[in-house]
Amino acid sequence: MRKYKLLMCLLCLYAPLMLKAQNKTLTGKVTDATDHAIAGASIMVKQSTAGTLTDATGNFTLSVSPSATAIIISATGFRSQTIDIGSNLSFNIKLEEDVAKLDEVVVTGITTNVKRRNLANTVVTISSKQLAGIAPAQTLDGALEGKIPGALINANTGAPGGGTSVKLRGVTSVYGNTQPLYVLDGVFIDNTATSGGLNAVTGAGSGGSPTSNQDNPSSRIADIRPEDIDNIEILKGASAAAIYGSKASAGVIIITTKKGRQGKTSISVSQDLGQIQARKLLGVRQFNADRAASLSSDSATSAALRQQYLDAEAAGAIYNYEKEVYGNKGFARNTVLSMSGGGERTGFYFSAATKDEEGIVKNTGYKNTSLRLNVDHRLSDNIKIGLSTNYINSSADRGLSGNDNAGVSLGIALSSTPSFAQLHPDASGNYPNNQFAASNPLQTIALMKNNESVNRFITGINVEAILQKGTKSTTRFVGRGGVDFYNLQTTALFPGILQFQAVNKGTSIQGATKNLNTNYILSLVNSLTVSNRLSLTTSAGVTQERGDYNNILNVATQVIAGQSNVDQAGALTATQFRAKYQNDGVFAQEEILIADAITVTGGVRFDRSSNNGDVAKYYAYPKAAISWNLTKLGIPENSFLNNLKLRAAYGEATNVPAYGSKFTSAVVSNIGGNPGSLINIQKGDPSIRPERQKEFETGIDFSMLKGRLGFEVTYYSKKINDFLMLGNLPASSGFSTQWLNAGDLRNRGIEVGMNAKPIVSKIITWTSSVNFWFNRSMVTRYTLPPVPQGSFGYVLGSFQIEEGKPATQIVGLNGAGVGVLGDAEPRFQMNTYNEITFRNRLSLRFLMHWKKGGDNINLTSLQNDFGGTSADFDNVTNKTGLPDGIYRITQVGVTAEQFVKDASYLRLREIGLYYSFTTMPVDFVKGLRIGVSLNNYLTFTKYNSYDPEVSNFGTGFSQGVDVDPYPATKRADLHIAVDF
Repeated sequence: MRKYKLLMCLLCLYAPLMLKAQNKTLTGKVTDATDHAIAGASIMVKQSTAGTLTDATGNFTLSVSPSATAIIISATGFRSQTIDIGSNLSFNIKLEEDVAKLDEVVVTGITTNVKRRNLANTVVTISSKQLAGIAPAQTLDGALEGKIPGALINANTGAPGGGTSVKLRGVTSVYGNTQPLYVLDGVFIDNTATSGGLNAVTGAGSGGSPTSNQDNPSSRIADIRPEDIDNIEILKGASAAAIYGSKASAGVIIITTKKGRQGKTSISVSQDLGQIQARKLLGVRQFNADRAASLSSDSATSAALRQQYLDAEAAGAIYNYEKEVYGNKGFARNTVLSMSGGGERTGFYFSAATKDEEGIVKNTGYKNTSLRLNVDHRLSDNIKIGLSTNYINSSADRGLSGNDNAGVSLGIALSSTPSFAQLHPDASGNYPNNQFAASNPLQTIALMKNNESVNRFITGINVEAILQKGTKSTTRFVGRGGVDFYNLQTTALFPGILQFQAVNKGTSIQGATKNLNTNYILSLVNSLTVSNRLSLTTSAGVTQERGDYNNILNVATQVIAGQSNVDQAGALTATQFRAKYQNDGVFAQEEILIADAITVTGGVRFDRSSNNGDVAKYYAYPKAAISWNLTKLGIPENSFLNNLKLRAAYGEATNVPAYGSKFTSAVVSNIGGNPGSLINIQKGDPSIRPERQKEFETGIDFSMLKGRLGFEVTYYSKKINDFLMLGNLPASSGFSTQWLNAGDLRNRGIEVGMNAKPIVSKIITWTSSVNFWFNRSMVTRYTLPPVPQGSFGYVLGSFQIEEGKPATQIVGLNGAGVGVLGDAEPRFQMNTYNEITFRNRLSLRFLMHWKKGGDNINLTSLQNDFGGTSADFDNVTNKTGLPDGIYRITQVGVTAEQFVKDASYLRLREIGLYYSFTTMPVDFVKGLRIGVSLNNYLTFTKYNSYDPEVSNFGTGFSQGVDVDPYPATKRADLHIAVDF
């Protein structure tokens, strides 16, 4: 008996080894049609979790069980292949190019996806190479510019640290949310732009509100590192984004970061070195004695200015202050270390990165340090867990620019400072006052500080468990969600020695913001294969999103010299804004696939929000879609078409009311030193309803020439009902304004995309894509009288919501009253991305972007005219014979047409040249890549300001307002990357 027990123990110990010994080892190489190796191709055992990746030379080794029947080979940009194993142990596999991206898997629901060949919606995909592999931008939001068909993207400022406005398929709200929802590995990311309180110094916003959005704060999506991203999917309209709930009213940008897979650990180190400079300078007026004298109409002052110019000319003290302020060439450094790998059950990806970039204005710049760890672990054959963690520390010194009613920002001060003024410090470092402006910009640059500092933690978790698995049916539990927490510190210091601090005697503005966002999605997904021609995917679940935003802003004046604490001051004003919300959702969706050719999808989401008037009421938002792949059904036969698909989709989505709009709040009062509360002049509406979007989308997709040429054509019509406005009330009501569901608007547009591979040979491969799109908006119902919105009124040009007119119209004085002067919506946009590869070693990649039409309200030129410093001030091109600068000033109050300018441009956004070494002299180095790139280096435009792609007034409804912004930049970089 003892011998029997001993034998059984030995068998138990050696059984795993015996089983492993029975495994077969497969080897092979994966190449493309021109025999070039494909690195990173996925080799998976069919109906198993076992798999590996090809190395830099395209080779792979994979141990499989004797029961394995086939392997599935897939790679980004290629058609997937399934190969029977049989008795073979070695494979040479050629993958065909998937130019039309038919095998690309894209999102169809919160927990489901489908191959693009059966997709009913337009979903844009941006790969990691397109995002950060051509000419990397400073921040993620900058890296998206020009790459999303159907989007209008403007930079709020060129200041370091980012800040862009993204609108997908037109205006989705006037006063509500206009920015897309960003989802990072299942975590709903906060993208709030938090004011640093600079309005307390500049007076840019009405009423002196310290939280004005005109101080160009950065958007928090800029914190995310592009190098960690594997791909981005953009759901542009309600028909695709409806299932994500109220946060997705302006579209969804789904970000998936890189993951590790089974195989040997690989290490990559990359280093970027570059230079940043102003894209364009406007130039300065060339003064002489007479022109200097003309700056004043007072005879004595005029004579003094004449003499001042002659003295400066004799001393060689004529300066180009624009070049001194914006002419710094900033050094940029970016270092990234990444590791990825894994075993049979666990995969990991780790990255550590640091970035340090100087701005084009001295003492400005951007720093970002990031640590990321993604771990995927399979607990068993039925349960797997994914964890993504990211810590970010960023610091942006953003300077002082933009709209300003106090004459203190750099651009406004420069606009009235002639070249013969003396602004430089003396031998003791003391700066003179600027007699021509409220501030000395050189002194401001040297002594002030405007910093945004962020510590951020983002953690996401993904759990998938197979609850039931049969021959025809599989039921999965999918749980996703996470936490996004950041602590933002804004610091703005203006020492009392500054010229414009003579009254305040020093200002310190300290802001502290804590934001916590949490979300979860719990769902069940059942896949049922009725037959080989019919399958159903049913999903249902619950979601919840919570937000807790707390911002405290302290403005201290009469600050003691050398101090920065707000308690070291003679006066202190504090403001606090707190916002909490909770959104709950319930969803169900059914997807039916017939003969791998017809896909029918139907779903509904029920949403409620604490921001709605009735917090307990669920609003229903349905969606439905159908796609019909004719070629999968053999129609048309004997055709050169490889794929022909018709599709249509409908969906509804919601945009919740602004926080607090249902309440009539109380404001603080102080009478005789006794604090108290008064009723606010803004009336709340307890019956306020959410905005509702209804979008219909239809299109046709087809490819030909063996998949080397593909087209995608889409038409959409999106209606927004009950959009929210802040309306005026009669004085007899006791209130001045109230939030109202004031009207309806619609957007219609067309999007056309082409993917092609014109040249395929062993020497040269050329891949190209071209996209064309446009949008048209119209206000179809409006219950309030039209009034100017979001700019400076009729005298200088403004937006105006008006029934029967585009939502983006610009109105103003036209010489005969008030009329339409332009439209911020472009007539159309186009982009093209190209990659040309020579012998699979040398790669040339570039992105061109053309925006035709779309007007800006350009007030930068007006400021320079008022200050008498415009570069073309003395030109005479008008019919009156007056100098152009003087003529333009005489037209103020007569017509605003001179301020509404066409902002068309053709821009070489990115171009990069890279060379890859795959054969190295030492074994431990697997690859080496070197490259050079240019970002935003060439722009062809007639627009007369620093950049036609500008939006000074933040991320809301107002776009294209140009008031002396921090100039846009261009950059040149050298790239080196080594793989181990």
